[in-house]
Amino acid sequence: MVIDELRDASETLEAAANDCDDDDLRERLATQADALASLATRDQGPDHGRLARHTHALQDIASDADDDDIAAAVDDALASIRAYRETVSGV
Repeated sequence: MVIDELRDASETLEAAANDCDDDDLRERLATQADALASLATRDQGPDHGRLARHTHALQDIASDADDDDIAAAVDDALASIRAYRETVSGV
């Protein structure tokens, strides 16, 4: 099973990382992209807590980004995560 929204978020962040000139920011984007790619293909999807941690990390990245294109890509990834999160039961 592949969770399309998390896969989309991962791909968006990976593309942003490839376009990023800031080494630290690139690493943070790539780390989040890898984590979401892994979550997208697990047998059981992540819970709200896990998704909240990724959301928080991405919000920090977006606020640290000096490049509007990078910030927009992070916002797109966040939208994908929120779309998936709406399907997760609980909280």
